[in-house]
Amino acid sequence: MTSERNPSPANGIVLLVGMMGLTIIIAAASLIHSFFQSMRPLSGLLTDPFLQLPTASSIKVVWFTEFVGSRHTVEYGENLENSLVTTTSQLSRTREDQKSHVGTQAGDGTLYAQPTYRPIWRHEATVPNLVPNQRVPYRVVSVDDAGRSHPSDTFTLSAMPTSGTPLNILLTSDHQLMPLTPVNLQLVQQTVGPIDAVFLAGDLVNIPDRASEWFDDSRGRAFFPALQGRATAAVEVDGRPTTYQGGALIQSAPLFPAIGNHEVMGRWSMEQGLGYQFNDPIPVAIASQRYQAELEAGTLKPASDTDAADWITNQSFNTITYNEIFSLPQNSQGHSKYYAVTVGDVRLVVLYATNIWRIPSLAANARGRYREADAALNDPTQWGYGQHIFEPIEAGSDQFTWLQQELQSPAFTAAEYKIVMLHHPPHTLGDNIVPAYTDPVQIIDRFEDGSIKAVRYEYPKTADYLIRDVVPLLEAAGVDLVFFGHSHLWNRFTSDQGTHFLESSNVGNSYGAFWSQEVDGVKMGDRRPIPIGYQEDYSPWNDPNGLLPVIPTLAPLLDENDVPQPYIASNDITAFSIFNTETGVVSSYRFDLRTPNQRVVKFDEFSLTN
Repeated sequence: MTSERNPSPANGIVLLVGMMGLTIIIAAASLIHSFFQSMRPLSGLLTDPFLQLPTASSIKVVWFTEFVGSRHTVEYGENLENSLVTTTSQLSRTREDQKSHVGTQAGDGTLYAQPTYRPIWRHEATVPNLVPNQRVPYRVVSVDDAGRSHPSDTFTLSAMPTSGTPLNILLTSDHQLMPLTPVNLQLVQQTVGPIDAVFLAGDLVNIPDRASEWFDDSRGRAFFPALQGRATAAVEVDGRPTTYQGGALIQSAPLFPAIGNHEVMGRWSMEQGLGYQFNDPIPVAIASQRYQAELEAGTLKPASDTDAADWITNQSFNTITYNEIFSLPQNSQGHSKYYAVTVGDVRLVVLYATNIWRIPSLAANARGRYREADAALNDPTQWGYGQHIFEPIEAGSDQFTWLQQELQSPAFTAAEYKIVMLHHPPHTLGDNIVPAYTDPVQIIDRFEDGSIKAVRYEYPKTADYLIRDVVPLLEAAGVDLVFFGHSHLWNRFTSDQGTHFLESSNVGNSYGAFWSQEVDGVKMGDRRPIPIGYQEDYSPWNDPNGLLPVIPTLAPLLDENDVPQPYIASNDITAFSIFNTETGVVSSYRFDLRTPNQRVVKFDEFSLTN
């Protein structure tokens, strides 16, 4: 039975789902809609539907439109005979700016001279009374303000799989509208077939408040189109122009992301460009101090606690757009910044472990990892405060305490496979592991008259929160796999305790690997961009935290001397990893756009089964 509702008001706050008892007759066939059918136009919808927050008997269906509309429904069942009306809300911070690639604007400001709100509505309904491990056809229909109906194609959904159900889980990260991301995701669908879940270790887009990066960037590589088989990315394969559509994955498989640094927006402005805002976060403690100072100076009026919290959020950093887009499991503290969920035989623990990325340069104009710009020395409002951490995770913090409790929970201890996902790497050959993952130590050098000579930042390696506090906790709890991204690499490690560490974030671009081998007693290889003359010993090569990378087990890449390499760091090679819960094996695949036969190569596999 269909439940009616009144048209939603312009602010997009709506509705309750109405529904009567259902008898669901499951179709035995119809797994994932065909790839070519998914290429059809969206008929007025901004995205296809995608799946969120499955439970033992339900799952959420979510999609987006650019109109508030008069009615939005999910139709489901063997003959789409059941119907649910959605809850609708408007995204509060999605904007476009001078650098957006949207419509006829190609990052040149011809449509948007400054940040401009872009109204986008999110629609969600919970499909109930599902039978585990049985798939149900569904589609969504939006009726726009003029009364025109916009249906999606038909896909399938299911409840959370039960223990013992064989699953293929995509392990991916750092999509960021990179040129080869749609290539990567299309190859996932063509090589593996249906995916049962997607674990995404952060950095979904580049600028989280820029709407087009999520939905319709004109370069054809936006986040949702790439994961829904609707991208239009043109690349050269063996010298020939080729268009890739991505993979139609999340219409029928739930998506579980982690927060990366590119999900965090900096200080709010409607004048400064979105890229500037993204790069302009400051620590919450500093914003709180400024709030108190402005109150005392009379430039701000005393306000409620809510108003104060909003001011501090706007003047520090936030994940508001990310939070509004996704429906994720809530933790015991009532939020989803970090969470845990059981997916079949897997207990997935997702951490919020990321910091602001700043340039390593020591140039006079650099507001970077290790210093403030000379021109800003006497103006702390222009300081960046180094690579400060967004969410505390050190021993004693709320997140660490929650993690301790989760690792002792029956759901975790009983799981056959224990996977922890975070964005920041505990072990990698990449650049972004240096400096240590710790709070910056600010050092202010002064001239004899007391004026500031330099503002520098050190990162004590012994205070690395991931290595000192988190990793020992994970290893002691028997975590099988720690999955992460951030450096745009493929490489993996195994600790003495048997925990596997996998970075599979080279979906099509890389910032390099810093793997050094000794030749005649001399270290050879590229050095990380590290400061010279600072107090700390910043590691120029290899994994700063002491693990040796594992050579791929099947078909490693070879260097010019035919020596197997323990990593993939290339802008021409894209890689992805699949965890098969039936075998317990993680398999990694690569594709080289320069290869004439255009063959996907399985180059590594390892087992999580004891």
